[in-house]
Amino acid sequence: MKVALIVGHSKTSQGARNKSLDIKEFGFNADLAERITKAGKDSEMEFVTVYRDTYSKLPGKVNRENADIIISLHCNAYNEKASGTETLYYHSSDRGRALAGNINYQMVKALGLPNRGTKAKSSEDRGGYLLKYTNAPCVITEAFFIDNDEDLAVAMDNLDELAKSIVQGCNDYNYGIVR
Repeated sequence: MKVALIVGHSKTSQGARNKSLDIKEFGFNADLAERITKAGKDSEMEFVTVYRDTYSKLPGKVNRENADIIISLHCNAYNEKASGTETLYYHSSDRGRALAGNINYQMVKALGLPNRGTKAKSSEDRGGYLLKYTNAPCVITEAFFIDNDEDLAVAMDNLDELAKSIVQGCNDYNYGIVR
C-alpha cells in the first residue's frame, strides 16, 4: 500500500504557530512526515512525502503519486487554550471515514489528548477542496493544538509515538479494521 503524506502548508505560508516557542505548523509536520516514513520502514507500506506548491494544484500533484491513501498533516490552532485531536474526511467517503477513524483512534491513544473525534467536511468547508478532489481516500489530521503550550509539549515529548500511531492507523485501515 502506498501512502502519500502531505506536509500541511508551505515554506512561504507556514500555517499556525506557537508564540512561546515560535514553532510553526509547516516545520513541525515536515519533521513528523520524516518520522512517519522512518516508523513505517519495516511495514508493508511505502510512504511518499508531498509538499504543496499552491493549494489549487495540490490535489493534482498528490493524485500523480497514485497513492492508495492520502494523509495531510496539520496542527490545529484557536485560542491558545483549546486542546485535543481530530481528523477530517470528505463527508461522502466511507473509506475516508474509516481511515479517519483508525488514524484518530491511534493518535488519541499515543498523545492522550482529548478526543475531538472525526469530522465530515464538504467541499465548501476549509480543507474540503483537497478531500474532494483527491482520487484516493484522504484525511486531514489535526493531532493537537500547536498554539496551546501544553498540547505542543505533549506532541513534542511523543513525536515518535505520534509517527508510529499514524503508521498503525494506516495499517489498521489496510487490514479492514473499523474504529
